[in-house]
Amino acid sequence: MTDSTQGQSLPKPAATADDRPQVWVSLPLAELGELPDAFRYVFWDGTGDGFPADPAEAVFYVVPYMKGAAVGTRPLAGMRSVRVVQSLTAGVDDITPHLADLPPGVRLCNARGVHEASTAELALTLILASLRGIPRFVRGQDNEKWYSGFYPALADRTVLIIGYGSIGAAVEDRLAPFECEILRVARTARTGPHGPVRAMDELPALLPVADVVVLTTPLTEHTRGLVNAPFLARMKDGALLVNVARGPVVDTKALLAETESGRLTAALDVTDPEPLPAGHPLWHAPGVLISPHVGGSSSAFRPRASRLIRAQLNRFAAGAPLENIVATS
Repeated sequence: MTDSTQGQSLPKPAATADDRPQVWVSLPLAELGELPDAFRYVFWDGTGDGFPADPAEAVFYVVPYMKGAAVGTRPLAGMRSVRVVQSLTAGVDDITPHLADLPPGVRLCNARGVHEASTAELALTLILASLRGIPRFVRGQDNEKWYSGFYPALADRTVLIIGYGSIGAAVEDRLAPFECEILRVARTARTGPHGPVRAMDELPALLPVADVVVLTTPLTEHTRGLVNAPFLARMKDGALLVNVARGPVVDTKALLAETESGRLTAALDVTDPEPLPAGHPLWHAPGVLISPHVGGSSSAFRPRASRLIRAQLNRFAAGAPLENIVATS
């Protein structure tokens, strides 16, 4: 019998579509390590006008980092199948207004565990730089001037951390060698890893004794404008306000009144408005040190973000509880 197919190429099987659930990630796949094979991965870091795939097919969405709220939330309205939105920021105030656009039951997770080290480092840097006069020294070097003399130290100071969560605890870890007293405040009183955490209603009694007030609170309806004129008026003369939280936690006009008078100083990684526009009086307010919202964006970010994404996807694939859930649609 002659093989009628001899010398002929056999037809290839029809290609089958990859029907695995789709996951959108905003870090390169090569950085994320071994991921569950249960998903089909789409890389989108927020660049470009279009999308690399149909948002309606995504079941898990990792929001691009440092691309702005308008970019990161743009695909949400079309994500009709999404079950998890994973932010790479500690605060999710830019995403929560869009939860109503999502199907019921979508879990919003923040990046707890990613930014603690970097943000706490910057908080400590801002405290030390402000107290020890580093901005003045830099200006002196630029102008070949020698500003000697006595400057405040962190030792023997009282530091009040407001919004005491994982970042606040990380700030305290880094303050430990500096021989200062730490006071802790959160929304509710509790016992923290380093000692008692007071409730927010105790702030009026604590502010007058603090030499340094560090803000690490998320931006919520309760914390927006928390640092207003009455708050600042209760701070002791010469105290330093450090904001590594969100700009709108502080009333900028009220802060300007206190810094321009010379009664208070401030070190701000975040501002309101942000970015701070050219010509804004906060740029040149006496005793104010400004960094451009770089608390989390250091070399510590990417390895920690990759570990978080990988761990969350493994939990999602296994049907296990996710970590860092902060809201549900």
